[in-house]
Amino acid sequence: MKKVVNVLTVTGFMFFGAIQSISAQEAEQTFHQILKQRFIEGGPSFMGIVLVALILGLAIAIERIIYLNMATTNTKKLVASVDDALSSGGVEAAKEVCRNSKGPVASIFYQGLDRVDEGVEAAEKAVIGYGGVQMGLLEKNVSWLSLFIALAPMLGFMGTVIGMIEAFDKIAVANDISPAVVADGIKIALLTTVFGLIVAIILQIFYNYIVSKVDSIVNNMEDASITLIDLLVKYKK
Repeated sequence: MKKVVNVLTVTGFMFFGAIQSISAQEAEQTFHQILKQRFIEGGPSFMGIVLVALILGLAIAIERIIYLNMATTNTKKLVASVDDALSSGGVEAAKEVCRNSKGPVASIFYQGLDRVDEGVEAAEKAVIGYGGVQMGLLEKNVSWLSLFIALAPMLGFMGTVIGMIEAFDKIAVANDISPAVVADGIKIALLTTVFGLIVAIILQIFYNYIVSKVDSIVNNMEDASITLIDLLVKYKK
């Protein structure tokens, strides 16, 4: 009985020692190394395409975020400056204020002020027309970002299907359904799915931020445009 207890004790110590050794080895691996290892295990074909989708999607997202942040202006301050310029120096002074200001709101104001000599209705049409142009510039390439969001998990699922097909091919060749035969194919299938979903989640976060930013700028543009028309009506009187 004592021998059995001693053997179990030694075995227990060896088991816990092995677990600690494995944990230490995993702790030494950085997140980058684990990610690289999983990426290689997933196969270069579909994993490479998913990576390209991530890179292109992030490039578009970063470009849009920079553009939208540069397009964001203090509309209340701009409206007040245009109002003061109209009162003191007329239309030309207000146009100079718009020329010295950045952002789509200033550009829309300039187009409206440039047509005010033809009447308030002509200025309003110019504001509406150029507002649509600016809205198109704000939403530029966002559709491509939504494409990559949809494409990444689809590629992952396609890799899953191909991995499962390879697993069943190995079963047919080996005439054996043991886990060792199908493990590689199932592993590749799951890894492609995981990476595809991760890419879609990352890009979806950027997409929602960009859409909310565009909506905020568009709302400011519409409010400012209505205020400009009111200022022009007051100026014409």
